[in-house]
Formats: sequence, structure tokens, C-alpha cells
Amino acid sequence: MPRRYVHPDQSDISLAHVLSALGDPVRLHIMGVLADRQEHQRADFEVDVVASTLSHHMKVLREAGITHQRNEGTRCFVSLRDDTLDAFPGVLGSVLDAVAVGDTAHA
Repeated sequence: MPRRYVHPDQSDISLAHVLSALGDPVRLHIMGVLADRQEHQRADFEVDVVASTLSHHMKVLREAGITHQRNEGTRCFVSLRDDTLDAFPGVLGSVLDAVAVGDTAHA
């Protein structure tokens, strides 16, 4: 049976939780990849961490309500949640602009 990801309801997403989730260089790098607002495979996130650590960072972003994950066969796809971007436009817009042009580095 394929893994089903749990995504929080929009009403359960708080600014504090979103900001906390963004407080890590690896997660900022992930946001930099997602800044194009396209869906990406996990292989697109070139970070210097082991697979289990990348999974942890993906989970933190998903549970904060920032990203959406879905499986298709054996592949995992990740995208930004439009409803969260709309809920915190100034904050997330600024973060996306900063990481899209800056180098948050491969942590």
C-alpha cells in the first residue's frame, strides 16, 4: 500500500510554526528549489544529508503546512502549498525571493 501523507488543515497552520520550520539551512535550501512554484521530485533536492535526514526535513515542512507531498509509484513529489502562501504572502514571499537568488548552501 502506498504511503499517504498527512497534511494539516489550513486552519491549523500558524505563523509561528511556519517560521520555526524555516529556521534551518537545509529547509531553506529546499525552499529555494521550490521557489519556482513547480512540483519537484525528491531527487531535485541536492543537499549534503543522508536520505533519512532529508525525509525529516521534508516532514517538518509538510507538518508546518508549507509543502504538499504526494507519491506516484515509487517517486515522491513535493510542491509548495498555495493556500499557505496566500495566508502569509509577505512572509513566505520574502523568504522565497531571498532563497531563490541567495545561496542557502548545501547544509
